[in-house]
Amino acid sequence: MNKVRMLYEGKGKKLYSTYEEGVLIAEFKDDLTAFNAEKKGNERGKGELNCKISSFLFEILEKQGIKTHYLKRLDAQNILCKKVEIIPIEVVTRNIATGSISKRLGIQEGSVFPFGVVEFYYKDDALGDPIINDEHCKILGITDKQEDLEFLKSQARKINAILKDFFDTKNLKLVDFKLEFGRDDKGEIILADEISPDSCRFWDKTTNEKLDKDRFRQDLGNIKLAYEEVLRRIVS
Repeated sequence: MNKVRMLYEGKGKKLYSTYEEGVLIAEFKDDLTAFNAEKKGNERGKGELNCKISSFLFEILEKQGIKTHYLKRLDAQNILCKKVEIIPIEVVTRNIATGSISKRLGIQEGSVFPFGVVEFYYKDDALGDPIINDEHCKILGITDKQEDLEFLKSQARKINAILKDFFDTKNLKLVDFKLEFGRDDKGEIILADEISPDSCRFWDKTTNEKLDKDRFRQDLGNIKLAYEEVLRRIVS
């Protein structure tokens, strides 16, 4: 499968059209961004690691009945995926307090929630991806159907249950993660984007060592080594 034309370039991926209708190629980049792209960097090999991790996790979710845009991994940095119209909501699920929720609500970092907390953020870089609620989604024209929003929440909770249990067997805590969804050519909402240390927070279950993009955000170093460790554990 060959790339025809670049359709979109985001912070972590490029999307290309192919000669097959409704099928795209997603190329994972080595670029790193944080704080709404105010901090930028590059880690050689990161794109390949995210591609392999995302592919592996999409395959796990597909086997558990979660419909995704993922079709197959083509090579080290590229996957074949279905074309979708992305819903401009970042669906964030939190199992342990850290980052923005600790700052917003004064919850001590490391506090374990009794259930996965699901939040919506409006995908708009100019606005800084603000947190939004169901009513905001409707007045912004994202959707006028409450059932769509409930579906996003229920899917996030199902995915959280699957991945949390999986990572627990790999001596990893799934602290929180961001999901994006899109509508396919039939109008069905399916999981899209990626699932990787760029979009998830992983802590070692024993030491609480951070094995994700917080190593870049917080200048902890050894970014590639952390991503390699996540990949090593999940495929072992």
